[in-house]
Amino acid sequence: MTVKFGLLGAGRIGKVHAKAISANADAELVAVADAFADAANAIASAYGCAVRTVEEIEKADDIDAVVICTPTDTHADLIERFALAGKAIFCEKPIDLDLTRVRSCLKVVEETGATLMVGFNRRFDPHFGAVRAAIDEGRIGDVEMVQITSRDPGPPPAGYIKSSGGILRDMTIHDFDMARFLLGEEPDTVFATASVLVDPEIGALGDHDSVSLVLTTASGKHCAISNSRRATYGYDQRIEVHGSRGAVSAENQRPVSIEVATVEGYTRPPLHDFFMTRYTEAYAAEMAAFIAAVSGGRPAAPTGEDGLKALALAEASYRSLAEGRAVKMSEVM
Repeated sequence: MTVKFGLLGAGRIGKVHAKAISANADAELVAVADAFADAANAIASAYGCAVRTVEEIEKADDIDAVVICTPTDTHADLIERFALAGKAIFCEKPIDLDLTRVRSCLKVVEETGATLMVGFNRRFDPHFGAVRAAIDEGRIGDVEMVQITSRDPGPPPAGYIKSSGGILRDMTIHDFDMARFLLGEEPDTVFATASVLVDPEIGALGDHDSVSLVLTTASGKHCAISNSRRATYGYDQRIEVHGSRGAVSAENQRPVSIEVATVEGYTRPPLHDFFMTRYTEAYAAEMAAFIAAVSGGRPAAPTGEDGLKALALAEASYRSLAEGRAVKMSEVM
């Protein structure tokens, strides 16, 4: 079965998914919709698809699934709309910035029986996946401690900050999902601290650019997360899992993995500059998993429930920041 796609949103992440769909032999990008004609036309020209409106994609008989890459405040409405239209849905995170709205959206998905997958692409990264495999194989014993480092090379524009929902809902949400993926247990308690160290304008907009968190499970396992909107040396993406019998880690990746040794010392090339190149393989594997789910070969995951739980961790973290204390997940769920 060839899964025929409609792409909603032709921005930066839309281009990433258009490439992943078009490179997959089991998929076809049929149409793209975007409020900006130039953006839609660019993808249509690059991949030979049509430019249509959202309404046309919704009613189209030649489209099986949609990929939602539009602004966050449109996600929940579009998920409901296409669930009712009988389309399979891949949606970029988060589903919404409000937990109540996410719950009501997921109820529609359940009632319609729609296929929904949420875009936590890092689960599909081959390096992070190998860490999870080492855990599953028992090579490091029981998981005890997880460390996640995620630092962007620079802050986004002010306009993006205003609509992002804050660093914890926008950036850290990926790390919340990865913490759940690696711990193997649901976090029970969250403690967060945050500052504005990179750009005062971010603080003026009510957000933070430097965040540290500790997530603890009921059994005592914990995960430490370090986030920054500034890494002068490149896109910093590392994880380490310590267990009862050893540890496993995934180091930063580089476009070219070489090391030069001279009398002056050892040098290596720079890191990837951002997520578009660092996670190319992950995006391709993620889309392949969704295509398999639409074709009936496997369940769709990460699920809407995964999206809900990651957002709930963000909500608990914001409460922790506001009240200066550890927050139980039961307080927000």
